[in-house]
Amino acid sequence: MQMKSPVPIPGIQLTLRASFAAGLSLAIAQFFELQFPLYAAIAAIIVTDLSPAESIRLGWRRLAATVVGAICGVALAMVLPQTSWAIVIGIPIAMFLCQLLRIPEAARVAGYTAAIVAFSYGPAPWDYAFARFIETVLGICVAWAVSYVPKLIRTADGASS
Repeated sequence: MQMKSPVPIPGIQLTLRASFAAGLSLAIAQFFELQFPLYAAIAAIIVTDLSPAESIRLGWRRLAATVVGAICGVALAMVLPQTSWAIVIGIPIAMFLCQLLRIPEAARVAGYTAAIVAFSYGPAPWDYAFARFIETVLGICVAWAVSYVPKLIRTADGASS
């Protein structure tokens, strides 16, 4: 008699892949002494999927969102003081740009990236934006690599999940 797992096998595999990709991204970012290594781990978690094609799609979306949000945040940080108004203005600009660029699924991440840059990194917003870009690229690349690792757990029908 075969025991049934309370969590479906694909869910277990995705969990393991995301945690491995996040840990590896964090370790690499720390090794290279990147300024905000946690963002590499976050990008890896967001982008990891069981399908390499889906990981690639999610990675490009995450990268586009980061670029749009960082540029909007830097532009606002250069002209507005660090107040709630910078966020009130920055979020919709970044989200609207994603709509115009036909990447609506990237809008939320672009909005929060713009808010973080505009509100938190006053005197050197370009430095923060560049660091965020590098760490995001690292996390995405690790997630892409992990998505190509063969799935080793077999499902009941004998196929890899």
